[in-house]
Amino acid sequence: QVQLVESGGGLVQPGGSLRLSCAASGSIRSIKTMGWYRQAPGKERELVAAITSGGSTNYADSVKGRFTISRDNVKNTVYLQMNSLKPEDTAAYYCNARILDVFGMIKDYWGQGTQVTVSS
Repeated sequence: QVQLVESGGGLVQPGGSLRLSCAASGSIRSIKTMGWYRQAPGKERELVAAITSGGSTNYADSVKGRFTISRDNVKNTVYLQMNSLKPEDTAAYYCNARILDVFGMIKDYWGQGTQVTVSS
């Protein structure tokens, strides 16, 4: 079994910062791409940022220059540093990881979600 556990969400004022973390654990052989998605009420889930095992990144246009994704391959953890937050960043944020498990299976796993609310 593989689990993704997220932390770091909360309430922040516009212009503020938050750092999300997501730790993977369980029967992991290796982790391919890790990423963050978000879903606001009434909207579809969208990709925010992703990072490969080699460190290549891509970002949604709406967060470029404000958010930074990084990962610690030893700790099997991905981070999302969010700066200059805007009210439109308010959403539930979900961690995603494509994982090769010890049984040789590659699957996508999701965290439980963490709420980010940007409001004055």
